[in-house]
Amino acid sequence: MNDERIDKWLWAMRVFKTRSIATDACKKGRVMMGGVAVKPSRSVKVGDVIDVRKPPVTFSFRVKALSSGRLGARLVPDYLENITPQSQYDLLEMTRISGFVDRRKGLGRPTKRDSREMSRFREESYADTFFLDWEDDDEDDED
Repeated sequence: MNDERIDKWLWAMRVFKTRSIATDACKKGRVMMGGVAVKPSRSVKVGDVIDVRKPPVTFSFRVKALSSGRLGARLVPDYLENITPQSQYDLLEMTRISGFVDRRKGLGRPTKRDSREMSRFREESYADTFFLDWEDDDEDDED
């Protein structure tokens, strides 16, 4: 086996949960090789570098070996090398930290904890401005 379809390989390496999701990602231009978007039928060979964009991060993988079937999670490192730069992981961490402030479409309703944090944030920021405005008005009246 010298080559394999990229959508099948991404599914087998557990980059995507299903093969149809891997195929859709290829069709939408989220899977790239050498800076060029690839079709789902594109062949993958050992040594190829594949970039997969899962917003907000772009993951990079180097193909170490090919497999026709889906692998167990423990076997995946034998078949691919994750060469994603640390800056992408930092971006992912920043997104997780600020998740409740700018909630992306499709994440569903905020959890009870998220709602409490947003309320606490709003109360603290509005309370400071509200009281500052009253204090400023009192000082103006005295002069």
